[in-house]
Amino acid sequence: MPSKPIPGSSGDVLTCLPSPYLAHAATGLLYLPRFLAKCRYVKAHGALPPSYAKNYKRGCDRFLSQHLGIEPADVERIVFESADDAQVEARLKQLLPADVRAAAWNRRLVQMGMTPNGREFLLKALTAMGCADRIDEIKSVPDLIDFDEGRIE
Repeated sequence: MPSKPIPGSSGDVLTCLPSPYLAHAATGLLYLPRFLAKCRYVKAHGALPPSYAKNYKRGCDRFLSQHLGIEPADVERIVFESADDAQVEARLKQLLPADVRAAAWNRRLVQMGMTPNGREFLLKALTAMGCADRIDEIKSVPDLIDFDEGRIE
């Protein structure tokens, strides 16, 4: 039977966040719904749990923002200052470039963790979770996120 993460090994787990593989309806960008959800969580709760706060507006949040030529804080500001999802979407449309190059970003995202250094990172993370045996199944950073949050059995 394949191993499962040791409860608490990666810190608190927010199963309310969407998968990094979920595409944003208006742009087709993978991961953007997750970044927006993290911003909404901070708006509602004041902060993310430490296990998520360490990468908030860093990691994939920052990589996506760099791809778009914007600052992660600009996305956060839009969420914090908007009254509802419709206003978030309208303001995002103004902020984002006309061509978000979704295919290029999506390819980059799904391949994060596939370099030799990336595989080393994944193995280290899986080992800390008590799941080093899953390294052949968990092939990318988005896979690791989905595994940690229970979307991959």
